[in-house]
Amino acid sequence: MDIALLIKAAILGVVEGLTEFLPISSTGHLILAGDLLDFNDEKGKVFEIVIQFAAILAVCWEFRAKILAVVSGLPREQAAQRFAVNVFVAFLPAAMLGLLFAKAIKAHLFAPVPVALAFIIGGLVILWAEKREHRITVETVDDMGWQDALKVGCAQTLALIPGMSRSGSTIIGGLFFGLSRKAATEFSFFLAIPTLFGATVYEVVKYRELFHAQDWSMFAVGGITSFVSAFLCVRWLLRYISRHDFTVFAWYRIVFGLLVLGTAYSGMVNWSAS
Repeated sequence: MDIALLIKAAILGVVEGLTEFLPISSTGHLILAGDLLDFNDEKGKVFEIVIQFAAILAVCWEFRAKILAVVSGLPREQAAQRFAVNVFVAFLPAAMLGLLFAKAIKAHLFAPVPVALAFIIGGLVILWAEKREHRITVETVDDMGWQDALKVGCAQTLALIPGMSRSGSTIIGGLFFGLSRKAATEFSFFLAIPTLFGATVYEVVKYRELFHAQDWSMFAVGGITSFVSAFLCVRWLLRYISRHDFTVFAWYRIVFGLLVLGTAYSGMVNWSAS
């Protein structure tokens, strides 16, 4: 058993869990953390699939009552049917563009410096969004129409750029389109389920030959730490947004992005892909 590898797995699991549902980009953080830990090889790609799936399970567990109510109500309840349609409609834009451009995006943008630039740009967008006057037309996720869902789904396509953040794109996009802070955040969580599950299935099929039984301990450590940290993060964020805006995340993104750029161009950190 490689203790150093398990420590890396635990660190990356926590990074995934803490960043997947905050507007700060889990993909960007994993690229940077993996680069620092020298864990961006083929095994690292497979490992990211596992910890991402664990984060999805944490959201499913947190919202299990809502999910079960929707599933059980699909045959007869209009509200459940509308909610399911909204999630499906919002899922489509990123799914279609991802299938078309995922290879090109990974080839050119999955590197520390492009990620850092996306961090900064995303942070500036959040600051701009928070300074605008919020005109709320949708108070809860159950009040959303398919047009609202489609708009949020189009915003999610920005997350195909590593560093932009899936949750940041959907939450801030929701605010732009009239959703309340609570509705935008909760819908972002629900939209994450098919989006991340679909991405997981696609990656499992693509990298199926890289899964090996001897890596089970690494997968277990990373999966557990990802699940626990994601579960705690989701609960914390739901409480946080009831009293605060997202400005602190914007400044975090900007400062962190500038730090990465500064260390890259000064030579302080030898980012492998910079």
